[in-house]
Amino acid sequence: MKALYILEPGKVEIRDIPMPVRKKGEALLKVLSVGICGSDLGSYRGTFAYFEYPRIPGHEFSAEIIEIDDNDEGFEPGMIVTADPYFNCGSCYSCTHGRVNACMDNKTMGCQMDGAFCEYIVMPIERLVDGRGLDQNSLAAVEPFCIGYHGALRAKVQKGDKVLVIGCGTIGVMAALSAKAMGAEVYVSDVIEEKLKENVEKFGFDGMILNSSPEAFMEGVKRITGETESNGKKQINGFDVTIEAVGNPFTFQAAIDAVGFGGRVCLVGVSKKNLDFNFTLIQKKEIDIYGSRNAMKQDFIDLVDIVKSGKVDVGKVITNVYDFEHAADAFKDFSENKSGDMLKVMVRLAEPEKV
Repeated sequence: MKALYILEPGKVEIRDIPMPVRKKGEALLKVLSVGICGSDLGSYRGTFAYFEYPRIPGHEFSAEIIEIDDNDEGFEPGMIVTADPYFNCGSCYSCTHGRVNACMDNKTMGCQMDGAFCEYIVMPIERLVDGRGLDQNSLAAVEPFCIGYHGALRAKVQKGDKVLVIGCGTIGVMAALSAKAMGAEVYVSDVIEEKLKENVEKFGFDGMILNSSPEAFMEGVKRITGETESNGKKQINGFDVTIEAVGNPFTFQAAIDAVGFGGRVCLVGVSKKNLDFNFTLIQKKEIDIYGSRNAMKQDFIDLVDIVKSGKVDVGKVITNVYDFEHAADAFKDFSENKSGDMLKVMVRLAEPEKV
């Protein structure tokens, strides 16, 4: 079968490799569509913290079951599925406390282990998630939706909250859509004005803040949240929740600055860089800060239902679809996209077999 490798930063190659061998308790899957996520893009650029070369990337996918044992989950050949791609050890502190998504020895497909950018893969049956009739590209987009959704859950977004999502890439948009579905008033921030305007109009967010400088950013925060005067001193109110979805010291600082006193900050972005800042601001504002890593299998199940219901149209997030033979072009084009108009890039490997 054919598989795509990132050999080194900037170098992608499709190779012939042996077919995977299915073991008891596993399903053999024919991969249909795979999304290029931020971590894949970071791996291609050489900036992602959790990647070793060479490796097969990819953990956002849809697939058709080709072979499977009898099981209690109702899965059978011909069904279209996605899967939880975060493999946990089961015995570390996190796993034994039910936080399997934050396993101390986590191995995510396409990051710490080979991923889904190949014609066939095997997956443990317990990791499969029924696609419930979603088309193959929408189903492959459920995983990045889960990352944003899990972040919004971690931030305890409530109906009526004013939420600011910093970063209008795929995960940021998915986090904003999640917060919106939870009943929040949602604003987005980025450094590219046209991308911001397009996303506000396309997804129905409540407004935007152009992050062209710290001063301009905080003026935007004041414009939206207002300010309060106490003892002759004015103080910007800030947001109930800020979600950082970039992975940059500059944007994490912005999330801290923009949240209100007693507010909640969630860090979804991943970075190799350090941030030097006045941490007393955390104490002064009494901020709750949450890290958000990966997602839980229940998130996948819930979001398949949400997408199936039509409450969120993930199809709007998919901006580009490439055939497998042009996957190297997909990585290059996505990496070099300066306008920000490429949001979710899909690579289509196959069509489902007619059953």
